[in-house]
Amino acid sequence: MGIGHKIRIGIIGAGNIGGVHAQEFSKLADQCEITAITDAFLPLAEAKAAQYGIGAVAATPEELIARDDVDAVIIGVPNQHHAPLAIAALKAGKHVLLEKPMGINSESARQILKASRESDRIVMVGHQMRWEAVPMAIKEQVDRGELGKIYTAKTGWFRRKGIPGWGTWFTRMDQSGGGPLIDIGVHMLDLALYLMGNPKPVSVYGATYAEFGPKRKGIGNWGTPDWNGVYDVEDLATALIKMEDGSTLSLEVSWAVHMDTDNTPFIHLMGSEGGASYKGGTGKLLTEKFDRPLETLLSKPENDEGERARLSKHFLACIREGKQPITSALTGFTNNLILDAIYESSRTGHEVILNWDLD
Repeated sequence: MGIGHKIRIGIIGAGNIGGVHAQEFSKLADQCEITAITDAFLPLAEAKAAQYGIGAVAATPEELIARDDVDAVIIGVPNQHHAPLAIAALKAGKHVLLEKPMGINSESARQILKASRESDRIVMVGHQMRWEAVPMAIKEQVDRGELGKIYTAKTGWFRRKGIPGWGTWFTRMDQSGGGPLIDIGVHMLDLALYLMGNPKPVSVYGATYAEFGPKRKGIGNWGTPDWNGVYDVEDLATALIKMEDGSTLSLEVSWAVHMDTDNTPFIHLMGSEGGASYKGGTGKLLTEKFDRPLETLLSKPENDEGERARLSKHFLACIREGKQPITSALTGFTNNLILDAIYESSRTGHEVILNWDLD
């Protein structure tokens, strides 16, 4: 499993997120080398290759995956392409760093997980929030037992006016898999489950709404709208997730909503001995001492190298040491399983029991 030489990386997708990965991995030149890049729009790949000194521009993802000088593939393309490309890379013996959500739905995530196990190669999902300084500090306290038993948690991200790329793949169910739930909700779901200590989710009750998108309201400034396109996803989702140990997680997200919100992500963990809150990059540990409420403030250290740097280093370390990433294929599958169940619960009006069958 481990690799002795510098890890050679190929990047599929030279857009916004592909550019972020190119920037981060090019800083780690002592450990890795980006040997190839490709994009559906080749001039974009050529520009990134010139910018970061990447040796080769592959004409297609298939060509990049087939290269002998690629040990690991980073996939940063629209959601519907995640599973086919990840599975092809795994079958070719490459490790994979996959942007979130892992799959467009739980079936495609299940296939990725299976391919990962069969190929004995690593799949890591790019949930960078787990590597932010404040969530890491909270996780340390959780692992030390400072919060006691976490019996319930609340997480979400309300954007007041933030629908991205109206009419493009962002707002098309067949290409994205959903709206804010799968776009930003997956980050909050992933981080909350992690901070809760990875309890096993067993059932979900949820509802989704589209009150803005169909009226072309609530448009944000991410992506370029295509007014001839389609909007058939939700713009708000709410859910209650129940765990095997009896604990619960409530999740609420929106791209657009009429409410007083500062547009930042949040998590509140409620434990028997203490609590923790994370909001927009800062946090608090909360407890009661001498009959009085007590708070400890958490913030990012001065010279913090940043979550993206830690994420990139973790991926390389997992390849070198042959270990499973913190954001493994199984965690990606878990997220997709819950997201699918929220959509199904909204359609049927009933609680959905999660199907953990991996075959």
